[in-house]
Amino acid sequence: DWAKDPIIPYIDGQWVKAKDTTLGADDGIGMAAQLAILTDNEIKTGRIECLFTVDEESGMTGAIGLESNFFDSKILINLDSEDEGELFIGCAGGFDTVAEIPYSKEKIDNKQKALKISVTGLHGGHSGDEIHKGYANSVKIMTGLLQILSNNYGIRISEFNGGNLRNAIPREAFAQIICDTEYVNDIRREIDEYIKKVKKEYSDTENSMDISINNTGLPGFVIDSKTHRSLLDSLSQCPHGVIAWSEDMEGLVETSTNLASVKFTDTLIRIVTSQRSSVDSAKKDIAAKINRIFTDNNATVEHSGDYPGWKPNTNSEILNITKGSYEKLFNITPIVRAIHAGLECGLILERYPGLDMISFGPTIKGAHTPQERLDIDTTIKFWDLLVDVLINIPAS
Repeated sequence: DWAKDPIIPYIDGQWVKAKDTTLGADDGIGMAAQLAILTDNEIKTGRIECLFTVDEESGMTGAIGLESNFFDSKILINLDSEDEGELFIGCAGGFDTVAEIPYSKEKIDNKQKALKISVTGLHGGHSGDEIHKGYANSVKIMTGLLQILSNNYGIRISEFNGGNLRNAIPREAFAQIICDTEYVNDIRREIDEYIKKVKKEYSDTENSMDISINNTGLPGFVIDSKTHRSLLDSLSQCPHGVIAWSEDMEGLVETSTNLASVKFTDTLIRIVTSQRSSVDSAKKDIAAKINRIFTDNNATVEHSGDYPGWKPNTNSEILNITKGSYEKLFNITPIVRAIHAGLECGLILERYPGLDMISFGPTIKGAHTPQERLDIDTTIKFWDLLVDVLINIPAS
């Protein structure tokens, strides 16, 4: 309610900020630019259509609902980027692959010991933008440890939970295990050795990693032995990280998969993974591989949340026009890149296959938080670039 809870902007040095709330520059500044273009009678351009969509942040339902005959334009300039000086010409598509493994409960020998293992302090990160940075996956680390303990000491699993968001690399994992009392000290020594090995492996990226083990009370059950093995085998076999690099753009991840979370419920184990790719067939291929891994281990699998990618076209006419305008205006060559995350452009391109597209914008920091801020100088550059590009697009 803008009457009761307005956004109150203010200027702080080079930044526009908002008082006690998010500014909404993502993507309010893009909408403002479109409205300014529509109301400026001095700009001499060809026919312009402005497209406004809803719900981009939480589901892209506006772009999903776009009809194939809604507009006539052959070129689309997306104004939803946050790094001035960078021109985006591609993004990844993706979907989720979710596996569920049912289990039965088995009783515990009261003479056994219960231990809680924690993997904490990992970096985590966005499963699109940061999947290539070599950060550890807490679910993978816990799985590796539980496999060693299972093979060497016959431990049984009572609980295993790790990760939360589907689009985040998991940074914590927790497991409760049961073992024979005689193996407790051996297990502690095994974990100490495992910590040394894993910390060495991730010494460049994980400075705060910790793996701890503590005594805990006996739980009411362990999962059945067949599910125990199926769970560890499927998590071990499930890929995580970069699958392929782009052949069109150096340094761009083309295809990746994220082992996002493992959660125990009272009757089943739910495992969430997400796949991304700028090539639709590659996205489907890696999802099919993951599907086979889990179905071979007694899981039921579903795919959901499918959204298409936008394959980079380095020969794009609108890219060449925008690069030319940028170099003419600012005497510097812009960075041309794609993003390994989702943009509405992929969905729009699916409905308008011949569309020539580019995305650019001013510098925005801290989007979606009360610390969000819009750089004033780059907003001026963004506006000047947009106007010059529109003027230089051929009328045909």
